[in-house]
Amino acid sequence: MVSQNFGIRELRSAAGAGIAFAAGCVVLLIAQQRRYAELRSRAERAERADWRRAMLAEQQGLQRYLLNKAIDDPDLAAVYSIAEAESPTQQRQFLFANALYTNTLLAYRSGIVSWEELHGHLRWICQNPIFRTYWQATRHQRASLKDASDEARVGQMMDSLIHDLDEADSDEWWVVGEPPPE
Repeated sequence: MVSQNFGIRELRSAAGAGIAFAAGCVVLLIAQQRRYAELRSRAERAERADWRRAMLAEQQGLQRYLLNKAIDDPDLAAVYSIAEAESPTQQRQFLFANALYTNTLLAYRSGIVSWEELHGHLRWICQNPIFRTYWQATRHQRASLKDASDEARVGQMMDSLIHDLDEADSDEWWVVGEPPPE
C-alpha cells in the first residue's frame, strides 16, 4: 500500500508539474502574441508614414511643375494665384515666394526639418521685402484655414516672426523670435 501511495503521489506531482509547464507555455504564448501585435502595429504605422512622405513628395513635385508653368506663362499665372499683383513681374515674384513657402512647409510636413528648423527657415524667408509683400497680399487666403492644421500653425508662426522682426531692437535678425510650442 505504501508503494501504491508513493506512485500516486509521484503521478500527482508529475501531473502538477505538467499543468504548471502548460500554464507557463500559455502565459509565454500570450506574451509573444501581444509582442507580435505590437510589432505589427509599429510596422503598419511606419508603412503609413512612408506612404504619407511619398505622397507629400509627389504632391510637391506637382506643385513645383504647376508653379513653373505659371511663372513661365502670364495667362496661367492669372489662374494659379488670386493674390493681386501690380505687374506680371510682381506676379511671378509672388509665385516664386509661394514656391519658397510651400517648399518649406512641405519639408516640415514630411519630417525633413523639425519645428525649430522650420522656424529658422521662415525667419530667413521673412527678411525679403518681396516675400513680405506676398505674405500680406495672401493673408485672406489663410483666414479660412482650420487653426489646428499644419498650414495654419505655420502661418501663425510666420505672422509672429514678422511681428517680432518688425519690433526687434537688433539688426541680428537670426536671433529674433522663438518658435511657439509644437
